[in-house]
Amino acid sequence: MYYVIVAGPAGSGKSTMTNVLAHWLEDHEMSVTKVNFDPAADYLPYNPDVDVRDYVNVKEVMSKYGLGPNGALIAAVDMLVNHIADIKNEIESFNDNYVIIDMPGQLEIVAFRRVGPLLIDYLTEGRKAATLFLIDSYLVLNAISAISLLLLSLSTLLRMMKPQVLALTKVDLLTTEQESEVVRIFSEEFSCSELLSSEEFVGTELIMNLCEDIKELLPEVIPTSAVSNKGLDEIYAALQRIFSGGEDYLTEEPSGKL
Repeated sequence: MYYVIVAGPAGSGKSTMTNVLAHWLEDHEMSVTKVNFDPAADYLPYNPDVDVRDYVNVKEVMSKYGLGPNGALIAAVDMLVNHIADIKNEIESFNDNYVIIDMPGQLEIVAFRRVGPLLIDYLTEGRKAATLFLIDSYLVLNAISAISLLLLSLSTLLRMMKPQVLALTKVDLLTTEQESEVVRIFSEEFSCSELLSSEEFVGTELIMNLCEDIKELLPEVIPTSAVSNKGLDEIYAALQRIFSGGEDYLTEEPSGKL
């Protein structure tokens, strides 16, 4: 049983990715447990097998404690500590090949607050797990925005302490030229010197060092589209390299359902 934690900024396509990746895995004869870990979700494009809203609901927290949406989400995630053992037992009862956890859109839950990583550590204890971090491709047409989002992914990597796969989402919304430019920004061809020469900075040396460190630490970025399923093969291959050092369809614990 392998765990894939789908994280990223609000609107980056986490629920959509959870849906299409689950379908892709099932089409390749692997079983999947889909977990909605967002107690504030209003709509999901898939039917979750495990849903934290069955344990804690943001609307109820807002009403009971007089909190706004953001404060209620943080409080609700904190409250999941009281139910995490039951949630884990529910997930494990499916005994599927893959568990995909659709994280909340409020990125600070995983990137900045302590409770998010602790909950994920409890769920994945004794299992192999990786984070699939999503970046909206339209937001990184500007190189500075790309660096900012990569810093968020780096913060998530440091907080979650899980191997990370980076995916650019919604590339179908870009022109061919825009997609090529976005891919180039994340490639080895794009130099930090080129970035600095195209923008005005305060603290040029600091930005240069950050840029170089990010390029060294973070893995290859995979362009994806939920419309055409572009990049799903590459995402699976990257996850398999993390989980089992290969790209085949074997997992350590077959579910027995296939």
